Amino acid sequence: MPFRTLGLTIGVVLLLAFVERPSSLSITSDSRYRSPPWEPPCGFTESIEIVCLIIFTLDLAVKSYLIGWDEFRKNKWLMSYTIVTSVSIIDWVLSISMVCDEKMRVRRFFRPFFLLQNSSLMKKTLKCIRRTLPEIASVILLLALHLCLFTMIGMLLFPKTEDPLKNEEWKLYFRNLSTSLTSLLVLLTTANNPDVMIPAYSLNRGYAIFFVSFSVIGTYCLMNLLTAIIYNQFRGYLLMSVQTSIIRRRLGIRAAFQVLSSHNEENAARERVPIDVVLQVMSRIKMQSYYREAITTKSRQYETEGFMNRDQFKHIFDELDKDRIEEHPSVPQYNSMGLQKLQVIFSHYYFAVFSNAVAMAHVVCICAVLVLNSEKSTAEKDNHYMENTCFIIYYLFEMCVKIFALGWKGYLSYRNNIFDGFLTILLLVLQITIYVTYGLTHSHMSPSSQGMFSLREMVRFVNMLIVFRFLRIIPDIKLMALVASTLLDLVKNLRAFAGILVVVYYIFAVFGIWLFEGVIKPPAHMSVPYNTTMENTTSNFSSECGTYEQLGYWPNNFDDFANFTYKWDRSHSCSVTDVDRIRYEATVQLMFKEQVKEPTEEELLCQLQQHRHLHLRWGHTTQTYSETMAVQEGETELLESRAH
Repeated sequence: MPFRTLGLTIGVVLLLAFVERPSSLSITSDSRYRSPPWEPPCGFTESIEIVCLIIFTLDLAVKSYLIGWDEFRKNKWLMSYTIVTSVSIIDWVLSISMVCDEKMRVRRFFRPFFLLQNSSLMKKTLKCIRRTLPEIASVILLLALHLCLFTMIGMLLFPKTEDPLKNEEWKLYFRNLSTSLTSLLVLLTTANNPDVMIPAYSLNRGYAIFFVSFSVIGTYCLMNLLTAIIYNQFRGYLLMSVQTSIIRRRLGIRAAFQVLSSHNEENAARERVPIDVVLQVMSRIKMQSYYREAITTKSRQYETEGFMNRDQFKHIFDELDKDRIEEHPSVPQYNSMGLQKLQVIFSHYYFAVFSNAVAMAHVVCICAVLVLNSEKSTAEKDNHYMENTCFIIYYLFEMCVKIFALGWKGYLSYRNNIFDGFLTILLLVLQITIYVTYGLTHSHMSPSSQGMFSLREMVRFVNMLIVFRFLRIIPDIKLMALVASTLLDLVKNLRAFAGILVVVYYIFAVFGIWLFEGVIKPPAHMSVPYNTTMENTTSNFSSECGTYEQLGYWPNNFDDFANFTYKWDRSHSCSVTDVDRIRYEATVQLMFKEQVKEPTEEELLCQLQQHRHLHLRWGHTTQTYSETMAVQEGETELLESRAH
């Protein structure tokens, strides 16, 4: 089953929860103003779901056929995959038989499993979390003891007295055991700090010692210790995963060398492979074109010898550990000296600095306008569209001269140019639309007059694009670009953890809908139609300060699914010009290169000979390890003599 097809199917089956009853297809989730959402007819989402379940069944059948029944029974994930798919199909049949009128769909709880089962990295993350729990259990126990101890001390310090003026702390935070425990648990996260101590502190500043001691021990010591343990465990597990990955890659490379060398007895005896065989294999295998070209280029370095020994064969695959360096097309060549000088000027670094200064000045102008108009009404505000026009003309000029200096292909080879050019064209189109729709002076048009969009809305959208365009300066500041690229890498590398969070929130959202759907009901006199503005509504409803009603948490409910859902360190020790080299070398394997232990030849041979799925022809290589090393040394001397 193609990976993209399976991934798309998983995404569709997870998104069904937003359409199924209770549907999330409403503009607002506020129960006071929400209009009845569109409910799909019976059989609509069920038809989509059964197609997804059929795809999962086919995927399961293919996997079971490929690995065999014996291996299939030993794989807990595949067995669970079978059970979950079967239960989902049975529950789907029950839904159809009940005409979609069932109170609870059990299969919704199991849908996140398909996401887990399809991601090996998420499986490893779950395994790491499971291994980490015993390590952090002692710290969690100590944290619970700390919480309980200070809860009892707090209840002793703040009892109910005869003086009502001294009971404020007791009344709000230490009335009983559950309230006291909750107050300090929230204080552990600093969410109610310093509110929780203000009533007591207003009476006697000595009470601050209790709250400061609790925060220092709990928040700054135990919580940080818990974070350190989790980090250490995950780093150790990541290191172990990298080590396993390195061993698997070395085993694959060693097995490939053995297969290629065993076609000729002489090559097998001397442990070498012909270069033409390696090049032929590289031309046929499925691999990213960049890595294929890099490995092929490195292999051609040994064409003069005609053969490649084991170490050389292993080292050509080191290119897999390196990220791709983007190569930009060559700049256009102009015959005229004047054009050549202009090309140098417009491609110079200082021209980019000047353009960034213009962009910054534009943002400063917009900020000044926002400050001046912050207290004005809509009719009194100045739109300042002419200033935008001047800046947009410069942006268009900048884009044109960059295309002149770099050429079309060179201009489009830079991502920041694509981003910059797209926003420039969009700004130009919007500004022309404003002039065509409202004229050059706009004297006869009200800023709030409605066409498809009002003038105010269009100008506001233009200003938002201009502020967003200011992000163009990031690639030109090397250390800032390093931080931005690191954040992007974090997003990519934390996909497994994000997937775990999606699974957890998904399951809790389904449970929340099942348990609390329709529980939050506003008073009848507070319910108003959705198209009624807040200014036109009046209410005599009053509630206690800090409650759900007073805080306006009406949109936060369970009525539908959508409401509950090493670079930096190394950069300090190098110059700015080394940033690109760091980005080139900072793969996971190279980051842990000093900690990872390379497997020895003897270990690789032992694992290959004991591998249950590989049956390699070893021939003369059944010799001892010392004999193998002797042959290798003799072969190296022979190659060196040929090279001389």
